[in-house]
Amino acid sequence: MSDTLPHAQGDRRFGRVNWMGLYTLAEREVLRFVNVWTQTLLAPLVTAGLFMVIFTIAIGPRRGEVMGLPFTTFIAPGILMMTVIQNAFANTSSSIVVAKVQGNIVDTLMPPLSGAEMVIGYLAGGIARGLIVAVVITLAFGLVLGLWPEHPLVMLVFVVLGGTFLSGLGIVAAIYAEKFDQMAAITNFVVTPLAFLSGTFYSVEALPPVLNEITHFNPIFYLIDGARWGMIGVSDSDPLLGFFIALVATIAICAVAWVMFRRGYRLKA
Repeated sequence: MSDTLPHAQGDRRFGRVNWMGLYTLAEREVLRFVNVWTQTLLAPLVTAGLFMVIFTIAIGPRRGEVMGLPFTTFIAPGILMMTVIQNAFANTSSSIVVAKVQGNIVDTLMPPLSGAEMVIGYLAGGIARGLIVAVVITLAFGLVLGLWPEHPLVMLVFVVLGGTFLSGLGIVAAIYAEKFDQMAAITNFVVTPLAFLSGTFYSVEALPPVLNEITHFNPIFYLIDGARWGMIGVSDSDPLLGFFIALVATIAICAVAWVMFRRGYRLKA
């Protein structure tokens, strides 16, 4: 069978966009996590709170200040961004891989949606979930710790970039995976290490030179570092440089997702 999706799913003729189909797909992806908000919205807040408590009690008193700030203040933005990107990734990856395994991915492929429209529709759900999680955790940090963003617009930009990048990565991973075991392997051996080894709980300046250089090849490092600058005004790298690197990485991963949908890669038997 050809690896190309039907013509209706290819480029829109005369540049027209299927707004109704795009809206419906985006709405479906948003409602997927809203309908189970205790798992998708409340649980991340509890997890972020547990991270804060555990690291504060276990390490905080001995760690002292990091970059001139209390350890709890320093790790708060990293925990926030890590939670955002994990949820954005989970939203798109779970939606697609479950549909593939259950055999109902055809319900998404059959409507006249282009590859770009499908990417945007799935991204909408992941970005929305990441934004809501970010707002909830930010409010919790503000009310409990008195920690409010110093540069809220900068923080918003990096949260949206992070949600978009990991949502795109979730699409690519889910299309590539053919069963739950493969999806779990990608999550455990790719996404989780990238998130934890990106300066979430430490300044990369404390790393040995080799590890410091390796960390700078991790796009998630720039997302977390940018969010940290947006919230508390300190960072390990230039936030503007981090923005451009994160933007390029996001465009690249979304382009890969578009090509996969455009070709029907591992989506059709």
